[in-house]
Amino acid sequence: MLQRTEMSRGSETLGAPLGARYEVDGRRLLLHRSGSGGPSVVFLPGAGLVGLDFLNVHDQVSAVTTSVLYDRAGTGWSDQVNLPRSAGEVAGELHALLRAADIPAPYLLVGHSLGAAYARRYAQQYPDEVAGLLFLEPFYEGLEAQGPKLTVGATLWTVFAALRVAVQVKPFYRRMFGQMLADWPESVRRPLVDYHVRALRRTMQERKNLFSEVEAELREGGQLPDVPVIVLASMGIDPFMAALMPVAQLRELNSRKAALFRPLVDSVPRGEYREVEGAGHSTLHTDRPDAVVQAIRDLLDRVNPRASYRGGAADAH
Repeated sequence: MLQRTEMSRGSETLGAPLGARYEVDGRRLLLHRSGSGGPSVVFLPGAGLVGLDFLNVHDQVSAVTTSVLYDRAGTGWSDQVNLPRSAGEVAGELHALLRAADIPAPYLLVGHSLGAAYARRYAQQYPDEVAGLLFLEPFYEGLEAQGPKLTVGATLWTVFAALRVAVQVKPFYRRMFGQMLADWPESVRRPLVDYHVRALRRTMQERKNLFSEVEAELREGGQLPDVPVIVLASMGIDPFMAALMPVAQLRELNSRKAALFRPLVDSVPRGEYREVEGAGHSTLHTDRPDAVVQAIRDLLDRVNPRASYRGGAADAH
């Protein structure tokens, strides 16, 4: 079971199981922090996920340094906005939120999928504030071209699978998220699963401009700062994707990840690529939290080798 984290003041009135809301540019954004010391680890969820989906990793990281979960505007328990948004807007919002919450730089950004694109844009816009980057199954330029080509049979399989899921979409996703978050405290798990069932459409809305706008922003945004970078690629079968795509196609996609992520790893002097067995794209942090926590600790050690991030709270110098 996950460690039960103390509820931040004010969250009882929000309907959020953890965290407090801060006003940024006229919007209220949810943020939950634990631990002390630095660099602070900040999680940027992928499309369809929110900050508290990473509570299992957050609880372990907060034992050695400050750890931060948050919901972007338009997601979770933050105020709603029209989606999709530019990566620059999302990065600027996070920049302002961290200041409003009095969480000082530098930051180790942990970005998952679409959240990794936003983390990259943050590092491009605010390079002096980023100490390290961990990308979990990141979106990267060329992803669309690298995807497996569906045969006619596979295309038909996908269409019928999508129809099958659509017939009972809410029970299906309630079961999937319930399994994914089974170890979360009940006071967090129940409202989190309820949120995901209510917000199914927002996943597609948030990633709608991924190839039409965000990809160009990243390509034209310049180089990443010279900080340690680790890319984790999941080599298992994602249960959410397996409901909509043939397993053979997912295995083919996994076989292409090393080539897909190599340009990102090679774009920085201190980049590293790691494959994680037994983990899916959406569930890397729940299937293999050990691999995620290990990568975070390795990056912390590289950023601040004089501190100890293996036991209790980090002693930052």
